[in-house]
Amino acid sequence: MPYLGSEDTVRDLRRALANPHVQSDQLRYRNVILKVIRLMSQGLDVSSLFSEMVKACATVDIVQKKLVYVFLCSYASLNPELSLLVINTLRKDCQDSNPMVRSLALRNMTNLRLPGLMEYVEQPLTAGLKDRAACVRRVAVLGWAKLHNLHPNSEIDAVVVNELYSLLRDTDPVVMVNCLRALEEILKEEGGVAINKPIAHHLLNRLKDCDVWGQSEVLKILQRYQPQSEDELFDILSMLDSSLVSPHPTVMASTLSLFLSLCWALPAVSLAALERVRVPLLAACGSASREIRFTVLCHIQLLLRSVPGLMGAHYKRFFCGYAEPAYIKQRKMQVLVELVNDDNVALLLDELKDYCTDVNTDTAQAAISAVGRIGRSYSDRCLGILIGLLGLKQENITSAVVQTMRDLVWVCPQCSETVCSALEGCEEILQDSQGKQALLWLLGTYGDRVSSAPYTLEVFIDKVRCETSSPVKMELLTATLRLFLCRPAETQDMLGRLLHYAIDEETDMCVRDQALLYYRLLQSGIDETRKVLQGRRSDPSLGVLIGLPAEPVKHWARVFNTLKPLWQSFSETESVRGRSCQDTAFEPNSDLSDTLTSCQLESVQTERGGERTPSPADSLSSSTIVPLSLLPTLTPGEFENLWLRGFEQAGEEEDGFCMTEQVQCGNVTQPSPQSFQAAMQLVNIQILAFTPSHTLPWRVYLYTHTQAPPCTTLILGELLYTGKPTEEGGAQDGTRDDENAKKTVVGGQTEKKVNNEEEDASGIRNSGELAKDNGQRAEVKVTLKQQPRDDKALRGFLSVLITVLHTLSSQRE
Repeated sequence: MPYLGSEDTVRDLRRALANPHVQSDQLRYRNVILKVIRLMSQGLDVSSLFSEMVKACATVDIVQKKLVYVFLCSYASLNPELSLLVINTLRKDCQDSNPMVRSLALRNMTNLRLPGLMEYVEQPLTAGLKDRAACVRRVAVLGWAKLHNLHPNSEIDAVVVNELYSLLRDTDPVVMVNCLRALEEILKEEGGVAINKPIAHHLLNRLKDCDVWGQSEVLKILQRYQPQSEDELFDILSMLDSSLVSPHPTVMASTLSLFLSLCWALPAVSLAALERVRVPLLAACGSASREIRFTVLCHIQLLLRSVPGLMGAHYKRFFCGYAEPAYIKQRKMQVLVELVNDDNVALLLDELKDYCTDVNTDTAQAAISAVGRIGRSYSDRCLGILIGLLGLKQENITSAVVQTMRDLVWVCPQCSETVCSALEGCEEILQDSQGKQALLWLLGTYGDRVSSAPYTLEVFIDKVRCETSSPVKMELLTATLRLFLCRPAETQDMLGRLLHYAIDEETDMCVRDQALLYYRLLQSGIDETRKVLQGRRSDPSLGVLIGLPAEPVKHWARVFNTLKPLWQSFSETESVRGRSCQDTAFEPNSDLSDTLTSCQLESVQTERGGERTPSPADSLSSSTIVPLSLLPTLTPGEFENLWLRGFEQAGEEEDGFCMTEQVQCGNVTQPSPQSFQAAMQLVNIQILAFTPSHTLPWRVYLYTHTQAPPCTTLILGELLYTGKPTEEGGAQDGTRDDENAKKTVVGGQTEKKVNNEEEDASGIRNSGELAKDNGQRAEVKVTLKQQPRDDKALRGFLSVLITVLHTLSSQRE
């Protein structure tokens, strides 16, 4: 017997296919063809048998026809000329009395995908649209979509498009759904299938006749239709009510997505719909399919943004099973963190404590991180669990616990004493670079509270030549220098040895350059070194885990029932492993990272009169214009005292100044308080108090320090939005005429810049085209109080503030 895959095998098959005795025996002939298909599926090249297989398609045996058509569609592109020989047979089969033969011929005629096939296929496809058999009409409808893909530049006859629209009322639901898919493909450049009121209501009435995937397709298309009246809207919602609690997750998700798109102006209806899907979602969490469970968990996290207590009573449904994969366990733990409250915190922590010792390292680290997040609200209970885990003295657990403690003290400085007392002996267990970095940061930041901090750092310094991680070496440099500033006698010798090694022997340029920077910084004096190195130890302004305001549904409605929730981490406040805690502090602001960064804002360019004029973002990008700082920090009590008493007469005193400005922008109250606060922190503006989103009047209090030479000034600010818009033509322009002033356009604003830097800052006026809402614009009143007075610094700060407000408002348009 010839070896499988050799030329002898193909030669024997050709001989068998051409044998008249084999052809006369229908069963033997079919078995030979079946053997050809089997070898083709195993990867053997049998394209040389194309001509013999073409002859084999002329048969009345439908099974043999299917086998031959599979072969022809696979090798048609390699033999385009020979493939045309089968067209006549296919066209003949399109007129067969058997509807199965007709549908099979139409399907494979379009699957040949030959360039010159269009003139042969159009007539059978047109006839197939009017065929009496539903299976033929199904294939013919999709055939036109395949034909359009094969010739995308060719125009589809309008008669065909009209025929497809008419088939939307076909008695067969599959034909109706296939028409929607075909029209979507053919009319892609025109925006897809057009949905008017008659079509929308017809699709809604036929929804129950479709299968699961057909219902999902129809519901997705219906999102384009907007009801013409409120009565029609509620009629549609009533028709969809049964689909909202469908046992099929795909139908339920598509229906909820349609609900959210229809009720974008009715938040109460949207929230009621979210309450209705609680039971189907919980049922889907127990699905046998892991993929469905993971997808449902990701979408539940979206829903918890707007209804935090949606699953509160059913938190036990999110406990992890022993046999569940790690990615589902980690997602469930994220949901559990969102469901924590005073009543269930003890049970949830006991459950998470068991997960912390899971055999899977990623699951254990995720559980420890979840405990740390809960510790932002229940620090005492969580710290007890974390310290107990340190007693296990396991490498991966100790590393995760130290990283979690580092992130915890960054947002909860009251935990620092307990954390510092638990660090003894951790350096002997840590082996990974991320755990070492976390420990070094804690020792450097809170070294004055850890009695053994110098001795622990000395262990790292003695082993620095064996350390392979550059980030650990850089963190060691920073920690040692910070400890030197508070405990110089114990640290001076080891700091000298470390700097000598890093400058003279280290081969990594990043480590060497950082050592040189610190060496030259020390030469400039201890005071200068302390200004640079001793920054903030924590950032409690990030808030607690529970009690956060609910986010409007429309902020995430567009990504519901898409793939985005599957890869985008919903846990915005969770610490990111591998980053420093300062970077982690701004994690809630990830949605603005494309527009605002920690160093600059994207420059906005506007053309007027053929000349480009600079924007406030341009001046902001230059750090020499108005450097802002959050140090020294200001407590709420101090802010209130200065705002009400200290600056009460600021407008009349020489060392103080008060000004009021109207800023026109749209949707400024829509960003969540967390995003708004983090965006301000990116440009070193601290928010002390604010009212919830979508409340009127909307008020924000903030402060910053300007570091413009020769002096440092403190600026206090109040933003007030009363909800009274101004007409588009009613923009407020600058009222001061000065020969030295020149007009510039800033992101649609008009601003008078005065060349004389000593001019009063009250001469600044901003106007122009910003976010529009039915021809009107929102007007935010900005009140600034400064001490001592510095007009240049105040103008720079105002441009920074306006640019951030415009950026935030444009994110929601």
